[in-house]
Amino acid sequence: MRRVTALTLVLLATVALSACGSGEDSGSRTLTWFIAKQPGGALDVLADRCSRQSDGRYRIRLEYLPSQADQQREQLVRRLGAEDDTIDIIGADVVWTGEFANAGWLRPVPAARRATLTRGVFDSVRRTATFENRLYAAPLWSNTQLLWYRKDRVDRAPRTWDELLDEADRLGDDGVVAIQGSRYEGLVVLASALINSAGTRVLDGPDRLGLRRAPTVRALEILARLARTHGTADIDTSDEDSASKSFEAGTATFELNYPFVYPAAKANAPAVYEQMAAAKYPRVDPSRPSNPPLGGFNLGVSSYAKDPDRAWDAIECLVSSRNQLEVTKREGLPPVRPDLFDRRTVKDAYPGFARTIRESIEDAEPRPSESPAYQDVSLAIQRALHPLTKLDPAKAYDDLREKVQQAIDREGLL
Repeated sequence: MRRVTALTLVLLATVALSACGSGEDSGSRTLTWFIAKQPGGALDVLADRCSRQSDGRYRIRLEYLPSQADQQREQLVRRLGAEDDTIDIIGADVVWTGEFANAGWLRPVPAARRATLTRGVFDSVRRTATFENRLYAAPLWSNTQLLWYRKDRVDRAPRTWDELLDEADRLGDDGVVAIQGSRYEGLVVLASALINSAGTRVLDGPDRLGLRRAPTVRALEILARLARTHGTADIDTSDEDSASKSFEAGTATFELNYPFVYPAAKANAPAVYEQMAAAKYPRVDPSRPSNPPLGGFNLGVSSYAKDPDRAWDAIECLVSSRNQLEVTKREGLPPVRPDLFDRRTVKDAYPGFARTIRESIEDAEPRPSESPAYQDVSLAIQRALHPLTKLDPAKAYDDLREKVQQAIDREGLL
């Protein structure tokens, strides 16, 4: 009996020594977080902070994706399609949720964690983390576009697109509106916001075409007038950065863009920055609120993650109030909960227009990303509407309906 006991103790000691030599076996695990790098370094702070707060249960290792959104998605699709089990936490653009969930690459959020991960989150933002009424991710940050304008050229912010374009007429050569008209996702953001604000949607469900004729044509008429009379000279190739530069250069009096343009103007064009003001995204119909664009990133757990429970633990930490505010402070990206807009961090990041951003996110409408075929839907919109300078609203409407229908039917014609 004594011999058996001694042998047992030896075995236990061996196991203990082995455990001491391996972080994984001792109860700690390295979780790999794939996400697009942000310039302010917030993601490194969040990863280090949550790793320390886990008391040794896990360590988060960041794996940065390429800088361009399409390349980010391509790398994730390639890895997840190959059932790569080195991905634990996925940082996903808000328009990828439906596609990734439909492909079986995202784990649904466990029932016991749903309330914690979405408590107090904007309804518009929470919808971007949902597919077929099931929650697949936790929102980390949001984003939206505002109407930026020059106070020295305009007495007050236009409320509607008609007011905006009439004011641009009055300004003549200074009446330029900087927008995103290149054939890329930014054009889809612009077109979707106008179509939603006009009172219809691209899709009326994951596989059902929307695009009622009258409001869609109305939205396209605004795009056509904008492109032919008041858009920047390079509107057919303009993106967020070129639109920002046009405004900073003094070429444009108006700009539709994300809040990053405010600190960018402060650094690059102080004289313009002093005249900069922000307002809600213009309405199409004076009696109907606008539906501004909605951006942001959500966090989900890969279906091939080896330790999903710890990955969800890490996500609960990463999306905490403190960490959302860290992202706002370092990156200028809005939090996903309206109550956080009362914090000093948010007011400092958006001096004088924090409330405008909060209201914009509340009224925002996601792009038609509830469809698992969103990438094809996006390409269909780009192909039907570009170039904006040659847009014929009536003809483009028929083309848009046909191409979007092909996309949701998965006809592979795009």
